[in-house]
Amino acid sequence: MLVLRRKAGQSVLIGEEIEIELLEVNSQGAKIGIRAPRSTVVLRKELKTAGEHNRVAAELPPLEDLARSFQNLRS
Repeated sequence: MLVLRRKAGQSVLIGEEIEIELLEVNSQGAKIGIRAPRSTVVLRKELKTAGEHNRVAAELPPLEDLARSFQNLRS
């Protein structure tokens, strides 16, 4: 992981097409701006993680698990 210190108004370049600018820093956190091609997906990590958890939760459990659950309910 590359760790940098930046002040408000300073930027970091990633490759030729992506620029991350530190817009503001206050007691609540840092406000950043990202300039990237429209074809580049930019997501907050927690949104990607939540999407992955939702996708896994939406999948059906294996039939063996369902059968075991029904057996447990009957007992």
